[in-house]
Amino acid sequence: MITKATIKELIFLRMFAFIMALGVIFITTSAFEETGNKRFSEIDVERINIVEKDGTVKMIITNVERFPNGHDTINKRPTNETRKKRSGMIFFNEDGIECGGFIYDGQKNESGHSSGLSLTYDQYDGDQVMQLLTQDYTKGDQRYVSSSLVFNDRPAKESQMKTSEIMNELKELRQKDPKAAQLKYKEYEELGLIGGAPRVMLGKSRSQNNGLFLFDTKGMPKAMFYVDKENSAKLDFFDDKGNVIASFPEQQNDK
Repeated sequence: MITKATIKELIFLRMFAFIMALGVIFITTSAFEETGNKRFSEIDVERINIVEKDGTVKMIITNVERFPNGHDTINKRPTNETRKKRSGMIFFNEDGIECGGFIYDGQKNESGHSSGLSLTYDQYDGDQVMQLLTQDYTKGDQRYVSSSLVFNDRPAKESQMKTSEIMNELKELRQKDPKAAQLKYKEYEELGLIGGAPRVMLGKSRSQNNGLFLFDTKGMPKAMFYVDKENSAKLDFFDDKGNVIASFPEQQNDK
């Protein structure tokens, strides 16, 4: 026999079920209706990891404290252990390998100040082949500023992980036998595993010469076309030992 209490109970349950159904429909509809990107007028963050859908890190924007330098693993690969922590960005290619970055710093010190900026692009699984570099520091009463665009040669068989292994090996060997470490370095260099050299530099050198500077495969200067700090334009050529063999205009001997 159905009592009034039972009828009230059934009505309550039906109303509850109806309200729950409306709630689910509202939540589902709201989730699908929300389109577009979140907008922020301002955000404070210590580090941002830009990742693909599969989780591969493609770029890191970071402050000094969270800058990866050996204690972190990114894309299942170790990071540079000896790299100084700086604020900036690090880039990674489609294979998850570091391929360049942008860093900067600047602070006062006992000599006055020291600051710098570096934007680099790396050879595949290697070190930098192009670098935009600025250095600004004081020493005594003198201020030195150099800015340049540099292109480097890198070893053909270079790889970041192998280079790290070699550098650790050479570090340990250098503590025991410096000469043996030098010979081992040359051995790895001849195998095309480490090394590299600057080939082209455009900009202001540390000697305050502004111009184009060309180097050989060993990084030795071969030709320079520049304006020196006395505003004189010069063209110099060098031998394999770095000695000037020709200049234009020719230097005049004092009589």
